[in-house]
This record gives sequence, C-alpha cells and structure tokens, in this order.
Amino acid sequence: MQKTANTTDTAKSELKEAILSSKKSFLAVGFFSLFVNLLMLVPPLYMLQLYDRVLTSRSEGTLYMLTGIVVILFITMALLEIIRSNILVKISNKFDSLLNERVFNTLFDLANKKPGKASSLPMSDLTQIKQYMTGNGLFAFFDAPWIPIYIAVLFMFHPYFGYFAIFAAIVLVIFTILNQMMTKEKLGEANSLSRASTMYVDANLRNAEVVNALGMKNNIRKLWSEKYYGFLNAQSEASYKAGTWANISKSSRMLFQSLMLGLGGYLAIHDEVSAGMMIAGSIIMGRALAPLDLIIGSWKGFSSAKTSYERLDSLLKDFPTDKEYMQLPAPEGEILLENVVVIPPGSKVPSIKGVSMLINKGDIVGIIGPSAAGKSSLIRIILGLWPLVQGKSRLDKADIYQWDKDLLGQHIGYLPQDIELFEGTVSQNIARFNEVDATKVVEAAKKSGIHEMVLRLPDGYDTKIGAGGATLSGGQRQRIGFARAVYDSPVLVVLDEPNSNLDEAGEAALLRAIKMLKEIETTVILVTHRPSLLQVTTKLAVIKDGLLEVYGNTNEILAKMNEAAQAAQNGQVQKRISSQKTAAKISLSKPGS
Repeated sequence: MQKTANTTDTAKSELKEAILSSKKSFLAVGFFSLFVNLLMLVPPLYMLQLYDRVLTSRSEGTLYMLTGIVVILFITMALLEIIRSNILVKISNKFDSLLNERVFNTLFDLANKKPGKASSLPMSDLTQIKQYMTGNGLFAFFDAPWIPIYIAVLFMFHPYFGYFAIFAAIVLVIFTILNQMMTKEKLGEANSLSRASTMYVDANLRNAEVVNALGMKNNIRKLWSEKYYGFLNAQSEASYKAGTWANISKSSRMLFQSLMLGLGGYLAIHDEVSAGMMIAGSIIMGRALAPLDLIIGSWKGFSSAKTSYERLDSLLKDFPTDKEYMQLPAPEGEILLENVVVIPPGSKVPSIKGVSMLINKGDIVGIIGPSAAGKSSLIRIILGLWPLVQGKSRLDKADIYQWDKDLLGQHIGYLPQDIELFEGTVSQNIARFNEVDATKVVEAAKKSGIHEMVLRLPDGYDTKIGAGGATLSGGQRQRIGFARAVYDSPVLVVLDEPNSNLDEAGEAALLRAIKMLKEIETTVILVTHRPSLLQVTTKLAVIKDGLLEVYGNTNEILAKMNEAAQAAQNGQVQKRISSQKTAAKISLSKPGS
C-alpha cells in the first residue's frame, strides 16, 4: 500500500493510543500493587504482635512462628515487586517499539517542511518518557490509590489515628500542589531554553570549518552562553523551589510520624490503645504518606516527562500518519505540473507562482534563470519534497504525494546543490545503504565516470567516508553523489548544479553520463548556470521571479535568447553612437569652437 498525508483526524493522539495499547498490563501492575501495599502492612503488624503478644506471653514458639510467616511474606512481596517492575519495563519497551520508527520518520518530514527546526531532540523526548515509565516516580502513582487502605487500618486502631492521618495527607497534598504551581513555569522555561541551546550548538557544529577558519568560535560561544545560562538559571531556580518543597514534605512526614507516636503515647496512657498499636500506627502512617512524599520528590522528573510528552504529541499531530493508497506500478518518468504554487518553509512569499509544464519521458530538461528565481524550488516540487499551496505535481499522471516515498525513491535519482554523503563506505553511499550489489555499484560508477577515481582511493570501493564526506574533496563528493543518483537505473534523475565543484575532466564525464541517460530514455532535469551543460538538453525552461518565462526546444529558445541578446547589444551600440553624436553637436555649438 502507498501513503499520502491524512489530515482527517489531526486531534488523534498516537502517544495516548500507544499507552492505552498496554492497558491490560497497567491493570496488572495495579493488581500487583494492591498486594504489594497490603504486604507493606506486614512490618507494623509484626511489630504489633511482638509488643502485644510475644513480650507479654514470653513465648519463643510464637516468636518463631511469626518470624517465619514474616520472612515468607517479605519474599512474596519482593517477588511481586520484581514482577511489577518487569511489567513496567515491558510496557516501556512496547511503547518505544510502537513509536521509535514513527518519530524517526517524522524527523525527516520536519526537516523537509521546516528546515533548520529539525533535530534529534524528539528521540530524546521519547527516551525521557520511556525512562520515567520505569522509574520510582511512576510507582508513587500506583501506590497512592491504596492510601485509604492504610487510613482504614489506622481507624481500626483508633479513630484519632485515622483523623490525624487524613490531616497529614491533606497537608502533603497541599505541598504537592504548591510545588507544582511554584515550579511549573520555570521548569517549562528551562526545558525550552535547553532545547534551543542544544539546537544552536548542533546547527553551528555543522559549520565548524567556517567557524574555526574565520575565528568565529568566541562570538558563537557568547551567543550560545546567553541561551545556556538562561536555561541554567531557570533550571536552578526551579530546582531550588522543588528541593525546598521536597525537603519540607520529607520533614513534615517525619514530623507527622513522630506526632503519631506522641498521639499513640497519649492514648496508651489512657488505655485506649496498646503499646504495639502506638508503634504500628506510626509506621503505617509513614507508609500511607510515602507515595505523596515520593510524588513531590520526583516531581521534576514527572514535569520533564510531561513536557516531553506534550512536545512529542504536538509533533506527531503536526505530521499525522499517512493515508494508505493502492500501490501504483513503477513510474516511467513523465512529469506534469499544473499551475503549481509553493511557499518555501519559513517564508511568506511564494517562490513558484502558478507554473505549468509537461516533461515527457526521456526529455533532458535544462532549467536556467537568475539566482533566487525559484529553480531549486521547482525541482523540490517535482520530487514532492515541499507541500503545495496550489496546483498539482504529477508523476505518470498520479499526484506525487500519492506515492510511497521509500518505494518511489528506488526509481528516482537526485543530486542536490549541497552534496551530503553519509558515514560508511563509498560502495554503501553509492548503493544508498541498500544491501551492496557489487555489479550495480560498479555499473553506476562507470556510468558516472568515477570508477577509476574510486579505484585510486586508499581502499577503493571499501574506503570509509566520514560523516558528511569530510575526507573527500568537493569534486569527489559531487561525483560520488552523482553515481548515487544514477544507481540502479532510475527513470527520473534530478540534478541541481551538478557541475558546481567539477573540473574540466569531471564536467566532461558528467556530459557523457547525461548522454548515456538520454540514450536509454531516462528523464533528466538539471539546474545549471553554465552554458556548457545546455548542449546535451532537449528542452529548456527559463525561470524568473517564480514564473515560467519560456519553455520549449533548447535550440529554438537559445536562438531566441541569442537574437534578443544581439538586439539588446545593437541597441546599446546605437544608443552609444547617438550619445556621441549629441555630445559632438553640443561641442560644436559652443562659442569659439
């Protein structure tokens, strides 16, 4: 099946659906949490029995029996805790497996539609959510619903114990709310500034050569410092407040436990509770308040996970899953543009304004025009890389956006202005990181005229290329990029300034390769500023200010352009002669001439 953008249900939350897909597992965690929390009553009840039964009866048999039961119950609780933790680990792994591919693909959609805003941070957001799902903070939310059980036990000991526990719980809930109110804004600001700081560093690292060569490092560092210290200050302020409330909560819980002992002592003096109940009541209330204390202590982690969730959810909603279409047959290479209008990402002004043109299978089309005329925008429309504001871009009569990009990419070759090679071997780059087929790789290299050049590299086709192809010259990168474009005989090859880094030998090899593509009726579209490449084209399109000024047979258009240039030149000559005659007349008319 093929896909295109589906915007019928942009409100759907894929993150929520991924979490709900593990609903039964979460219920299992809750079920085990019930027994874990019930078993948490073992220590205080054991203490109660020791004080009220063993010490009064001085029975060693009772002590051995109670101790044996407690050991068995603690082993059971440990097993339940392990099972509960393992279930959460499986939930987080399932959550990650459901979304990692989706998030990864969305990053490339974001990079296409919003250049400069894409980074790997959404993958970090996914990791942040996953890590929180396996941390202690989440256990606090599972344990909190069982607080009433502990309070009910305290009521069984004495009503005053129950009422005091309710009062203490309310106080800690208030602390939790205050902690959230006091830290929410600063934590959000810190997360935002941290993201901006990281993206700024990533963006400048890609231009490290220029930064070092022009001595810009200190200036870049100053700008980065403003963002980084803004993040650091916001995080510090939030951490100070979160730490304050966490310590207040912890101290208050210990205070309430001590006060519970005091209350138990008062009731024991009046023979309303036993000494064992006094001790057990304090322990049980500490356990009842522990989830609230843990929630406050782990609030920063919860807030970070919540921010990551919201950010990732927003990203996935902005780039919804694609609608499935029936798979189309392999394309033949006919291009049809119908009144297309496009606004580049981040801009408000159209770079292409209502262009219509037909490129037949096997045409070699040159696209020329002044800088910023819209030539690169036009080829991005043809490739379906940018969304259209108006019109249709069709490949073999089908809307380009109805094609599955991965399947379509197997039939298309593309060489952009900024040649990007990837970390790996030369053969892997030429083969587009498919399983390397040596025959096809060598065929592409020979077709593009780089076979001998590759053989001269240290390890030939197995030569390692660093990230971005930094170990190669600009011409070598461009020629390997061209070999990648023609790999496996694509039906459409799009070349954007393919000879910008080539010497005479490289350009001659490029011309031979395009002629070979022409012979096998491959559709070729090339953007160029150099007239030398136009000799191999069959059609020529002239773009100016986003408009298609003229499109047709190359020889006819070049003849018209030469005639226009000659006429303009003759006009300039006549104007210059006329100016000279006028100047001469003025000179002769002056007195004394």
